[in-house]
Amino acid sequence: MKTYTLEELKDKHIGKIGTLKRDVFETELKLDVLGQTIRNIRKEQKLTQEELGQMVGVKKAQISKIENSLTDARFDTILKVFKAL
Repeated sequence: MKTYTLEELKDKHIGKIGTLKRDVFETELKLDVLGQTIRNIRKEQKLTQEELGQMVGVKKAQISKIENSLTDARFDTILKVFKAL
């Protein structure tokens, strides 16, 4: 039985690096990791989404969207979140 690397599987099923489908996949993956990281740090610091939103100057819904990768948040908002955390 032949084994495959993760890169080989991604190339085969998603597309090679530089293709639109692969670029979209990689971007969505990075946003998901970013959102999960923010959620984990927020919870470690025992903050609610509402409390973090108040610290950053956005509504709870915006924090939820960032954590769940439902929006392309502005870069300055992401920086504010990390500063607050």
